[in-house]
Amino acid sequence: MQKLSTLFAVLLVPVSLVFAEPPPGELPVDPYEMSNTNAGAEPFEGEALFAAFNGEAGISRIVDDLVERSVADPRIGEILAASDLVRLRRTLKEQFCYILNGPCDYTGRDMASSHKDHGITNREFNALVENLQHAMNKEGVPFRAQNKLLAKLAPMQRDVVTR
Repeated sequence: MQKLSTLFAVLLVPVSLVFAEPPPGELPVDPYEMSNTNAGAEPFEGEALFAAFNGEAGISRIVDDLVERSVADPRIGEILAASDLVRLRRTLKEQFCYILNGPCDYTGRDMASSHKDHGITNREFNALVENLQHAMNKEGVPFRAQNKLLAKLAPMQRDVVTR
């Protein structure tokens, strides 16, 4: 009975292959299974955190600021220079919106395969987190709400840091 319920749970998870044609402005990627589980964390319950981040518009501003800061940051700008920034912005917005229990699905790859070729160090990961904190502060996200999101994102360090 346990195997049967596990099978049904797996079958009910929405999964699809990424389209061969990338969204406008994005570079093509190898096909992969799309699933919200690729976001790396389960969403929060309730609407309070999504509201604390000022909804989709606030998340969009935070991600745009994060990417701009990070591209200009001498500690990590070189890593991002080789990235598809259009795709990065879109998938980060989806990821944050999904985790904050907004009306979004995450369509990006899982964290390990997304970052495997970047050679990211702990120092570089921490620089990105600093930039995210600055972007959340600029948006006026309360400190407690920031910490809750960072706590959900922190375990992803294992998949992102590869050297």
